[in-house]
Amino acid sequence: MLTGMLDGLAAQTRPADAIFVIDNASTDHTRAVLDARSDLPMHITTSGENLGGAGGFHLGMLQAYDAGHDRILLMDDDVVPAPDFLEVMAAHQGPCQMAVREDLQGRLVEKAAIRFDLDNPLAIKPKTASVDSTYATRAEMPAEVEVENVAFEGFMVRRDVIAAIGLPDPSFFIFYDDVDFAIRARTAGFPIVCLRDAVLVRQLDFNQQHALDGWKGFYMYRNLFVVHFRYGSNLLVRLKPWLIMIMVVLLSPLRGGRGEAANVIKAIRSAREMRHLDPASSPAALRPSR
Repeated sequence: MLTGMLDGLAAQTRPADAIFVIDNASTDHTRAVLDARSDLPMHITTSGENLGGAGGFHLGMLQAYDAGHDRILLMDDDVVPAPDFLEVMAAHQGPCQMAVREDLQGRLVEKAAIRFDLDNPLAIKPKTASVDSTYATRAEMPAEVEVENVAFEGFMVRRDVIAAIGLPDPSFFIFYDDVDFAIRARTAGFPIVCLRDAVLVRQLDFNQQHALDGWKGFYMYRNLFVVHFRYGSNLLVRLKPWLIMIMVVLLSPLRGGRGEAANVIKAIRSAREMRHLDPASSPAALRPSR
């Protein structure tokens, strides 16, 4: 998948000025794949440990920011950009843009939330409308759709946004780091739009259903709770994680079992310690702009 994504970047009508690759302590032949790409302006960092997606995006954005770039695009290795992808993204002058993803069959699979509800305590799942739940096809979309959260899989942000709100929070490790960043951007007055004509093709099926009794389940619960603790607009929303925890524990004999119950209890304990942004992600941690 990494090879396919790099091939896509090499074929861009508007080439990237620099590509910062964070190799998260891989143990396969990733480095050999990267070293073979002399056709791309890559800066490769191999971390000493697995930083998770959140830590990787934090480090990559920091490196690109320190290098002085004015627009920074975040991507994962399981998407392939259309040839005019960077041209479309860079032509838009807004502060934050999100690509619109499709699957290998050309079906719309963009999960960015048009509505992410942190006002209603009865909205157990805060994402109440997404791009692909609102529009059946790309052709039905307007050229721009304003969204309330994003995925770090085709998200471009302007330098002044980073200077104002800081970097992705690495303490999330995986899941919701992109949601947290989008909320901070919008709260600071920077709108986010999905660009219909910025096409990314996802190489894997879009399966967001993970076993909630496993390690991913812990991070899904914890980081969802963190977002509510940090950004819930009222006391009832900020108390919602406790309600979810109680419901999961009470229903565990019927679904999820002891593993999910243990995860959700551990998750809420950990989330309470993450009520505030990691200092490494604050604007104060950034070097002054050149």
